[in-house]
Amino acid sequence: MPTRSARTAWNGSLEQGSGQVELSSSKVGTYEVSFPKRAADDAGGTTSPEELIAAAHSACYAMQLSANIAEAGGTPESLDVSADVSLGPDKDNGGFKLTGITLTVRGEVTGIDADGFAKAAEAAKAGCPVSKALTGVEITLDAALES
Repeated sequence: MPTRSARTAWNGSLEQGSGQVELSSSKVGTYEVSFPKRAADDAGGTTSPEELIAAAHSACYAMQLSANIAEAGGTPESLDVSADVSLGPDKDNGGFKLTGITLTVRGEVTGIDADGFAKAAEAAKAGCPVSKALTGVEITLDAALES
């Protein structure tokens, strides 16, 4: 399997500095980052490690769920997956940590019922490689079939 790469160029202190994250493997973009905007409610046009993790997790989860639905005999017509990654203080060790991830999925699926979808969704939460990498963070799931 391939290795994917990203690169960050950072200038200045944590509080006053900023950087650019480059998606090196795909070459699809370079994005601004800064700690003050990372810690603010309004991202102000910059990304953050948490947003990049959320993007990776939602994509990985969608792929895994699609495979699980097919294994259960269903056909995923559409899956709408979002991931919300929270950053907060690390009271035990100082600094900051990821305090939680919420995966939300709504699916249009044929060939399996709501219970089958729920089982596939839970298995995808445990089985997607990004979930496995983030085992130190509580991951919650809100999964439902759309009519």
